[in-house]
Amino acid sequence: MRMSLIADDSALMATTKSLCETLVSQQAFKDLHSNVETFLSNDEARLQYQSVHESGEALNNKQRSGVELSEAEISEFEQGREQLMQNTTVTNFMDAQRELQTVQQAITKYIGLTLELGRVPTEEDFAAAANAGGGGCCGGGGGEGSEGGCCSA
Repeated sequence: MRMSLIADDSALMATTKSLCETLVSQQAFKDLHSNVETFLSNDEARLQYQSVHESGEALNNKQRSGVELSEAEISEFEQGREQLMQNTTVTNFMDAQRELQTVQQAITKYIGLTLELGRVPTEEDFAAAANAGGGGCCGGGGGEGSEGGCCSA
């Protein structure tokens, strides 16, 4: 009988769970998660964030369809964005999201190169992957919302 690498009792899954336990036990992670939870439980901050986001999307859609934006529309959006950026609950959330995405991308980078190379990647492997360009995530597309692919340094 063949063992699965991802069976609940496999060494790989035990190590993955250990990685997750290590991650959530870090004070920096707890602080980031707390900032996300604080934002999510603050209706006023969420509505303010959503309103500015939707307004920005509406202006982008309007501009993409060839409609010129008025100074009043631009000014109103910029004013709303400035007010949003003065809300520390929102800025802490945005910073936390950025940092958590960076952690996720770093872990994904290691795993992706390991799967591609069939061994633990070296710093030279990461440099070569970053310089290869075009391939995105170790030969893949880089993933949704990634900047420069997950193999870029």
